[in-house]
Amino acid sequence: METHGGVPARQPSYEGVWRFTAAAVDVSVPQARHAVRDLLVRQGVPVREEIMDGLLLIVSELVTNAVRHAALLSPEIAVEVAIGPEWVRVSVEDNHPYRPKALEADWGQTGGRGLLLVREIAQEAGGACDVEHTASGGKIIWAALPLGTV
Repeated sequence: METHGGVPARQPSYEGVWRFTAAAVDVSVPQARHAVRDLLVRQGVPVREEIMDGLLLIVSELVTNAVRHAALLSPEIAVEVAIGPEWVRVSVEDNHPYRPKALEADWGQTGGRGLLLVREIAQEAGGACDVEHTASGGKIIWAALPLGTV
């Protein structure tokens, strides 16, 4: 541990869990992405640029999926950011019971590859992603990425 004048220097703590809700509407996609970026910057999280970019793309994909596919049963969604000493986890929760699966790419379609993209970004970074049911019957889709060294 570093010391300053014999007193142990305390490393700044960026760890914690933050949660916010948003309406399940299109404008919430960029708002969620900006809110997550601002939080990580404000907390001083030592995240590499490529991890930040991947994380923000994941947020966009997860919120977009909730807006497009869950809004009818879930007019409000929740975005959570959990930051540990070596990782960051983002999740999006909605009240729709359908549990999507990351589908293989069908290049003839213009959509439907969001979760595949989320899975690939997480795996490439050395992280993970999954879908879980909530006690209320909805779901949480999350992705965790290592911070790495800046």
